[in-house]
Amino acid sequence: GGGEVGARLHHARTVTRRAERRTVELARSEPINETVVTYLNRLSDLLFTLGRVANARDGEPEESPSY
Repeated sequence: GGGEVGARLHHARTVTRRAERRTVELARSEPINETVVTYLNRLSDLLFTLGRVANARDGEPEESPSY
C-alpha cells in the first residue's frame, strides 16, 4: 500500500518471500547453501523497511491489514 514507490517495494518484498518459501521447500529434497535462505529473509526485511520509509517520506498512509 501507500504511494507508488512504497507499493513497488512492498511488492518486491512479497516476491522475495515467495522465493524464500520455495527455497526452504527445495532444501527439503536437495542440498542447498543455507546462506541463501538467510539472505532472502534479510532482503525481505530490508524491502519492508524501505517500503515503510518511502511511504513515510512521501506522506502516504499505510493501512494495517484486517484479518
